[in-house]
Amino acid sequence: MEFSHVPVLLDECLEGLAIDPAGTYLDGTAGGGGHSSEIAKRLTTGRLVSLDQDPDAVAAATERLKGLPATVVKTNFRNAREALEGLGICSINGALLDLGVSSHQLDDAARGFSYRADAPLDMRMSQTGPTAADLVNTASREELARILREYGEEPFAWAIAGRLARQREEQPFATTLQLAGAVAAAVPPAVRRKDKNPARRTFQALRIAVNGELDALSEGLEEIFELLSPGGRLAVITFHSLEDRLVKNRFRQWATACTCPPEYPVCVCGGRAKARLVNKKPIEAGGGELEENRRSRSAKLRVLEKL
Repeated sequence: MEFSHVPVLLDECLEGLAIDPAGTYLDGTAGGGGHSSEIAKRLTTGRLVSLDQDPDAVAAATERLKGLPATVVKTNFRNAREALEGLGICSINGALLDLGVSSHQLDDAARGFSYRADAPLDMRMSQTGPTAADLVNTASREELARILREYGEEPFAWAIAGRLARQREEQPFATTLQLAGAVAAAVPPAVRRKDKNPARRTFQALRIAVNGELDALSEGLEEIFELLSPGGRLAVITFHSLEDRLVKNRFRQWATACTCPPEYPVCVCGGRAKARLVNKKPIEAGGGELEENRRSRSAKLRVLEKL
């Protein structure tokens, strides 16, 4: 299946990065190369490094970036420092992260991300390591419930986890529709009537757990921020509240000078902000993009500048 990618909030990202044609930039989530190609086109003597852990994305981005000042590396953006140092790069002028699952990964049923088509229960972005089926079939009810609550914000986490634990004893889970059916059977009938896709939160939670997405994001933000030169910018697009909360809090932490307890009448810590918020509120898609690209509906862009 062709790796297609419609870049979300493209103009807003390019404006937020304030690209220097001679600068060095990082796209930590290359996908199909949509954002990467537009960044690279704006470089003259500069350079772009694009990372992705998905081999399909690496192949697609490599093809799309041919002839442009760009290099594609197969790795997770949490390993940004190692990837850049391997190319002789010790600092960058800007970085972009477009988080979450790509349109290609959702549209290619065989990857096991979608609850709308039957396929092996996989969900691995890197196509290596334990699958979602491995997790569902081996984790305890308590662990499954924790994953569904924390990563999916699922109100029926305990009931769904119990259903999964019982059903796998009769037949281990192997496909996406098996899982979607079990989730639907575990929630109250009123919820099934109201929500056409009651498995949505469960699939999100399992995907995040299988790929270690929140840990990768936390580590990646730290690594990439340290790599930024003074004046360098970090732009991050999120698609659900867990990601956005993590990014918002980390950005706020870097942009805060005083860390004294609020009851102190004057600052005694002598702290200095490490960055400034380019946009205090997240940037969202406009009406035109919302009509053309359904994926943009939940997208939020935050931009930070290192001091």
